[in-house]
Amino acid sequence: MIPKTKEELAIMAEGGKKLGNILQALLEKAKPGVTLTALEQQAAALIREAGGTPSFTTVPGYKWATCLCVNEVVVHGIPTDYALKDGDKLNIDIGMVYKGFHTDTAWTKIIGSGKKETEKFLAVGEEALWKAIDQAKVGNRIGHISQTIQTMIEAAGYSVVPTLTGHGVGRQLHEAPQVPGILKGSIDQTPELIEGQTIAIEVIYAQGRGDIVYENDDGWTLATRDRSLSAVFEHTIAIGANGPIVLTKAQK
Repeated sequence: MIPKTKEELAIMAEGGKKLGNILQALLEKAKPGVTLTALEQQAAALIREAGGTPSFTTVPGYKWATCLCVNEVVVHGIPTDYALKDGDKLNIDIGMVYKGFHTDTAWTKIIGSGKKETEKFLAVGEEALWKAIDQAKVGNRIGHISQTIQTMIEAAGYSVVPTLTGHGVGRQLHEAPQVPGILKGSIDQTPELIEGQTIAIEVIYAQGRGDIVYENDDGWTLATRDRSLSAVFEHTIAIGANGPIVLTKAQK
């Protein structure tokens, strides 16, 4: 992976801030009675208003600006006319190309009121993301990020989805290196992090087992095999000289 220049990082920071604000607006709109299609339409409009184009439409065969995943759906949920219900779990995953560079982010919330065990489930994933981001610094390796995610998720009694990973991001939505949520082998065998790299760190996990299957015949939607709840928390970050820089954090 080729590190980004200061000028390229500035573009990604500008685009990432816009994307973070878009995701925040979508999370605020996601309430009981709102359809997934309505969220998709708002996402596409906000991306256009921000001067960008949807990252996900650069993936061959994918036509939508968002992936919207309800309850047991893990990733790649296609927007439909499903109306959100009180207690649903919703993950919103969204990416944007801005001035030639992609950023990618995702967040999970409970629609309306939820069970305490669901609130705990989501809190663990959010904390795991921030702890993993803390490991994204010069001299560390991808394995430090992977180990942190795996340790925190499994210590809480949940399962990382092993077949889905974070990734490098930049001129392409998916670049090298992969950023797994589990550590395979030793940390020393994983890629070293260097200043200027940009990666999307993703915590992708389930309340039950981490096995996934296609939910239907659309060729995209992946769900937990055991139908347990799943969640995703993701930020695009840059490896800075003085530590990680979160590029997709919403600006209040």
